[in-house]
Amino acid sequence: MNKLPARHFLLVLFNLLMAGECLAQETAHTPFVVSIQPAQTYQTIHSFGASDCWSAQYIGQNYPLAKREQIADWLFSTQTDNAGNPKGIGLSMWRFNIGAGSTEQGDSSGIRSPWRRSECFQRPDGSYDWNKQAGQQWFVEAAHRRKVPYLLGFTNSPPVQFTANGKAYASGKLGDYNVNRQRLGDYARFLADVVQQFNRKGWPMQYLSPFNEPQWDWGIKKGQRMATQEGTPATNTDMAELARIVGQELSTRKLSTRLTLGEAGQLDYLSQRGTNRSETGQDDVVDAFFSPTSPNYIGNVPNVEKLVCGHSYFTTSPARKLHAVRQQLAGKLQQTGVGFWQSEYCVLGDNDGEINGNRRDLGMTTALYVARVIHADLTVANAASWQWWLALSPSDYKDGLIYVENNGKMGENAPNQQDGTILASKTLWAFGNYARFVRPGMVRIQVQSSADAAAPLVSAYRSADSRQLVVVVVNPGDARVLQLVGLPGKQKQIDCYETSESADLHKRTGSPGQLTLAARSVTTLVVH
Repeated sequence: MNKLPARHFLLVLFNLLMAGECLAQETAHTPFVVSIQPAQTYQTIHSFGASDCWSAQYIGQNYPLAKREQIADWLFSTQTDNAGNPKGIGLSMWRFNIGAGSTEQGDSSGIRSPWRRSECFQRPDGSYDWNKQAGQQWFVEAAHRRKVPYLLGFTNSPPVQFTANGKAYASGKLGDYNVNRQRLGDYARFLADVVQQFNRKGWPMQYLSPFNEPQWDWGIKKGQRMATQEGTPATNTDMAELARIVGQELSTRKLSTRLTLGEAGQLDYLSQRGTNRSETGQDDVVDAFFSPTSPNYIGNVPNVEKLVCGHSYFTTSPARKLHAVRQQLAGKLQQTGVGFWQSEYCVLGDNDGEINGNRRDLGMTTALYVARVIHADLTVANAASWQWWLALSPSDYKDGLIYVENNGKMGENAPNQQDGTILASKTLWAFGNYARFVRPGMVRIQVQSSADAAAPLVSAYRSADSRQLVVVVVNPGDARVLQLVGLPGKQKQIDCYETSESADLHKRTGSPGQLTLAARSVTTLVVH
């Protein structure tokens, strides 16, 4: 084998590096062309939301008012500062956890952390204390003041007085719904009572979701002595049975609240059969609920919304799985005419080595990963709503939009219950690139762009009256020049809202023919 002299080898290496740099510079300066095609439409957007579990119970009750109001502005505000920069991400849905009463049981609840227990409005004797869940109620009121359009109440477990074991966690057996079946009617009346109380307070609860990740066992894990949180499994039959009872109760009381069902722990459980939950009757949820020949058909039940909810966990990596699972789901939904909400997500697990849920990250790495998931759920699975898990987190984990810490210490500890520093993550602001600008009632429209692997991810939306166009661009790589073509009319100005390492929805302006995308950024373009 002939060998190059060292100086020749170094010269070849230098030339290769220079060629790569030139290619990178050419890519940066060559416009990334995006063609807008408003005539091709897809789903109508319903909302973007987040959950108050579990930290809102402490933060909303104990933290100084100024900090609570700042958190509420970050989450709910649609106002801008004098320079036009958004003050918050303008969530259009807030998820309220209707607690099961493990807090009142204390350590005897069998749930390890007080942070993951919750109060219950109903006492065991059947009377009510509507002052319970005060911290969570503060955030509902704060959302209402900021005109958040939708409120959803969800449960992890029935109240402990209605469960089979008197606890808010289950037996640990798949499909073993932890409920006293003699009290299903009482449980339905409790849920309707909660809805009516919130309506009376002027906080309409438009949606009710009485199950959460029913495919998991929600028991005490092997080697542990206590459970991690409130929760119970359920089968499709269990969910259909309760839906019929609750739907009838809501209808009898002439309540307009809609039931949203599923909350599947993985998206494949919604549309696929033959999974590892088939034997327990916990998959193929779309057909189970909405095929007229199914024994669990609830399409004719009063107040049931014709959609399924599912969580994007464990299906986001690698990229081929991210797309394949959502393509399969989209095909099933189109075939059956059923809608879809992605109703819970944060970064869990190791995601095939792409990103690990452990360790808090306030920067763009997590923000860009989450933005990729949002993009896929909206553009491949046609989600009409996209909802995050913990709005507020004290933990060293990638589960929050906003974090709290006391004297630099994270964790579900006593000091963090009382006060702490509040920290807005880049994930919050990147989520805001969607939530703040893609408003309820907007319609997703077709875009076409370069198909190379390094190309930014682009989605577009127009208002119902076609007067406003919003384009969201996720750019995980180097800075790029962007060119929009196919815009209706003569557009003179585009408002750009950038989230990057140096910007939090920072506003600037540009023209359709010459826009810039910062490196590792999420940018929303509002076309006037």
